[in-house]
Amino acid sequence: MAQDHDEVENGFNSSRNDDGHHHHDKKDKNEGEGGKEAEEFSVERAFDGKEVPSWRKQLTIRAFVVSFVLSVLFTFIVMKLNLTTGIIPSLNVSAGLLGFFFVKTWTKFLENSRILRQPFTRQENTVIQTCVVASSGIAFSGGFGSYLLGMSDRIALQSEDTNLGYKNLSLTWIIGFLFVVSFLGLFSVVPLRKVMIIDFKLTYPSGTATAYLINSFHTPEGARLAKKQVRTLGKFFSFSFLWGFFQWFFTAGDNCGFVSFPTFGLKAYEYRFYFDFSAIYVGVGMICPYIINISVLLGGILSWGLMWPLIEKRKGDWYSADLSPTSLQGLQGYKVFISIALILGDGLYNFCKVLSRTLVGLFYQVRTRNASSDLPVAENSSPETAKLSYDDQRRTRLFLKDQIPTWFAISGYVAIAIVSIIVLPHIFHQLKCYHVLVIYLFAPTLAFCNAYGCGLTDWSLASTYGKLAIFTIGAWAGSSHGGVLAGLAACGVMMNIVSTASDLTQDFKTGYLTLASPRSMFVSQVIGTAIGCIVSPCVFWLFYKAFDDLGVPGSEYAAPFAMVYRNMAKLGVEGFSALPKNCLLLCYVLFGAAIVINLIRDSIRKEWARFIPLPMAMAIPFYLGPYFAIDMCVGSLLLFIWEKIDKAKADAFGPAVASGLICGDGIWSLPSSILALAKVQPPMCMKFLSRRTNARVDKFLGF
Repeated sequence: MAQDHDEVENGFNSSRNDDGHHHHDKKDKNEGEGGKEAEEFSVERAFDGKEVPSWRKQLTIRAFVVSFVLSVLFTFIVMKLNLTTGIIPSLNVSAGLLGFFFVKTWTKFLENSRILRQPFTRQENTVIQTCVVASSGIAFSGGFGSYLLGMSDRIALQSEDTNLGYKNLSLTWIIGFLFVVSFLGLFSVVPLRKVMIIDFKLTYPSGTATAYLINSFHTPEGARLAKKQVRTLGKFFSFSFLWGFFQWFFTAGDNCGFVSFPTFGLKAYEYRFYFDFSAIYVGVGMICPYIINISVLLGGILSWGLMWPLIEKRKGDWYSADLSPTSLQGLQGYKVFISIALILGDGLYNFCKVLSRTLVGLFYQVRTRNASSDLPVAENSSPETAKLSYDDQRRTRLFLKDQIPTWFAISGYVAIAIVSIIVLPHIFHQLKCYHVLVIYLFAPTLAFCNAYGCGLTDWSLASTYGKLAIFTIGAWAGSSHGGVLAGLAACGVMMNIVSTASDLTQDFKTGYLTLASPRSMFVSQVIGTAIGCIVSPCVFWLFYKAFDDLGVPGSEYAAPFAMVYRNMAKLGVEGFSALPKNCLLLCYVLFGAAIVINLIRDSIRKEWARFIPLPMAMAIPFYLGPYFAIDMCVGSLLLFIWEKIDKAKADAFGPAVASGLICGDGIWSLPSSILALAKVQPPMCMKFLSRRTNARVDKFLGF
């Protein structure tokens, strides 16, 4: 689920995303590193006696039944994260672990009943993991917390720019839109799978780490450890779910319950410095690298602890004192546009960095291929087999065995592109067929660059490519011809293509290392994407209908990136005319600071660079506040203490504990949404008042 710093929107997804999204978790890293050492002893020799099933036998009914169940589970989790802060950690470990557990339980039961026809293999495990991550990935690339919600009347009213156009959200057109745009990326990189995996030997750190994890599950020792990890995950899942249920009883009104607990005092609470007892973000903090959590907290201190209180003192000078708190001409405008400046500065720097590395890497790889001056195509065999280890020889032979014909990939891309060019202008009248055609002409190149860059750096730039489309297509369409909606729709088209392209190449790498066929990986990704195109909109619709304040600042589901994306589109169409006084100067300063911080980070030694904060992560609390950063730092602190006490146990069970906390709280959002739809209100409101206010309330009530 490669998700950008949006995934930090999109936050942090299966691979490191350009908006924060991302990076793989610590467990993945450890697995990857451990796997490389194990490679010297040959992973594949441990599986020598086991037959590798054909690609059709890897695609079992039980695998897709389990995939569907887990897809619904993970879609709820990703959607809740998307609509609260936009920070999404890698869920690859959870998907692989739970897939193993469910099918292993299934096969154990059938084995005891003596009706087991096909044993559970690591290839089938890989199919499940691929399908689940593809499906839940649509909850991110579908833009439910960003560009799609940014088109709605709710966000347009808050931005005070309904004159620039909005589109009423409807489940029907959202599902149609996702089906039209979500499959193109899969076809765009299929012809170059051999180039990426075998010829260029790209590492794809998240895909590699996931493969080593799945391989370890299917050894006797790994299966025993996996059983213990699942038991741990189950305990913390139950705790997290019941904690969410318990908290619900105290939330009968606004600012009620544990989520509004003024941990550091009422003045700090006013500036959103408090611990809100959120199990899901404590879990996210345990998975995200320490520097991400510290960066988010630093961003919150800089903005809500320093900048906003100082700008607030300029009320009446820099902006009118009569404006509503949500007006973008007032303090809210500084929050939104300064966070956009940080995101764009970080995104531009990393776009240039990854693109330059991609081009340099490509130049080097092509130059050193003495056999031919052309890029190899998927059908060519590799001339270097003699130099390969036993593992690589076996993996390469099986990877090249089941071909996906290049003609199939090209004709599939062209056919879907034609349908898309015809259909999209009917869904978005502001987006013309020639806009879509231009996107699709450039998309395969950008998809390749993103997939190649992701293989080198584990960093998906899907959100950055989406923002590029916002500005170019929005400015091309113009303000008078619905440039805002055209830009947001183009963002969706571009993001879906480049995101699914990098996801598929990650899956090819995982499949290569687990001997899963490229055909089964491709089919699993297609089925997972199709499931996501239906499940994700339905889950979003449940949230959208259940919570009337979804997308409203300060609410439980504030969806901060919806406002950010809409105002990016507005900037692209109108320029800087709408910014409040001195806001543009501050934007320039923060934009430059993001680039300088990244330059410093990349120019010093690694042991010092890990202490330099990430500007993209710092940008998230600028709009939302630092309360969730405190939750994440609590998660980091717990993991840090655990590692000091027993590092081996923390490495083995930390991801399981974190996944349990995330899954339990995420799944609680399903019953809480149903209760909200049924108009069932909590019985109590737990609220905190100052002594003076409390005395006035007591006096009013006659106590």
